Amino acid sequence: MKRVVVTGVGAVTPIGNNVKTFWQNIKAGVNGVDLVTSFDTSDFKTKIAGEIKDLDITEYIDKKDARKMDRFTQLALIAATEAVENSGLDMEKEDPWRVGVITGSGIGGILTFEEQHKNYLEKGPGRVSPFFIPMMIGNMAPCQIAMKYNARGVNENVVTACASSTNALGTAFRHIQYGDNDVIIAGGCEATVAPTAFAGFCNMKAMSTRNDDPKHASRPFDLDRDGFVLSEGAAFLILEELEHAKARGAHIICEMTGYGATDDAYHITAPMPGGEGGAKAMELAIKDSGATPEDITYINAHGTSTKLNDMFETQAIKSVFGDAAYKVAVSSTKSMTGHMLGAAGAVEAIVCAYAIEDSYIPATINYETPDPDCDLDIVPNVGRDQEVEYAMSNSLGFGGHNASIVFKKYRD
Repeated sequence: MKRVVVTGVGAVTPIGNNVKTFWQNIKAGVNGVDLVTSFDTSDFKTKIAGEIKDLDITEYIDKKDARKMDRFTQLALIAATEAVENSGLDMEKEDPWRVGVITGSGIGGILTFEEQHKNYLEKGPGRVSPFFIPMMIGNMAPCQIAMKYNARGVNENVVTACASSTNALGTAFRHIQYGDNDVIIAGGCEATVAPTAFAGFCNMKAMSTRNDDPKHASRPFDLDRDGFVLSEGAAFLILEELEHAKARGAHIICEMTGYGATDDAYHITAPMPGGEGGAKAMELAIKDSGATPEDITYINAHGTSTKLNDMFETQAIKSVFGDAAYKVAVSSTKSMTGHMLGAAGAVEAIVCAYAIEDSYIPATINYETPDPDCDLDIVPNVGRDQEVEYAMSNSLGFGGHNASIVFKKYRD
């Protein structure tokens, strides 16, 4: 099996429109949640979200081209471009058939769907845009990235709800391990801060209603958590076969060593009591990496700030790690970013990669009242300087999807 390394990263998030700003704000404990500005929330129970701020799409994408893309694709193209530039990859020197793109997006172009459905109702079928379908469908994100870079290898979009981009990274990892591709631009994108999506999540009673205190609304593992905070964003990693990366003199951020994926087969939205499915995904990822639970320094938890998720994920970690569960650092950076759904896993994979390279474990901010059901070392409120040998990221999605990936400090 080929070894796989991370050679570039890019991100656009509620706490930074590039990866450098994003990581600085993660370390500083900056919170990106605020009152929604993109639509009127007067009739909604929840009025807060993690929106991207001060982003002029036309600074990154030609205005004419941008009009033919949904926002989730625009964000994907911006983050993927940064990742490619960050990696130093020169596509003129690459075999295009050996470079792929795999994205994860749980929902896709819901903003386009809303806009065009409104056109249909108010103006009739003749006023629905001919670009409606290719703007809305989820595979347009990898399509647009591939066209920009002439990447002709594997190209697909993974749809597993909030586990989408973690599964995308895992799938890319396998393609490179098996020798099918040398490089894959892999990650996730989501732009669902939209009225219809908001209404659906509100009526599920899944989102926080701490509208009077947005900055403290996302509070994973805290006893007083009352739901997740919906966010938007995109993040991409350049996964590369080790010898290929070395041959071109690439900077190696870390090595990707493990992937595990399961399904609860239990409920359409609720996780399995005890977190058995998530535990199995963690077990598979750790075994795949050649590590033991005791080797893992840091877990970036799915940690959504919902009652059931945080409790069951804690139980899952305990079942996998045993006594070591109380020695591993576990934090949820969703306390800062909110929950980017299909993009969350890729954003948190970058956190793991930088935790290894920068020897820094980020905090779970907004932690005020301990929950006896979530009694792990969740790195409360303040991050810590610490050497990280192995880092693992967990993602759990509606439909019972569970995915875990493991990164390791690179050593030749």
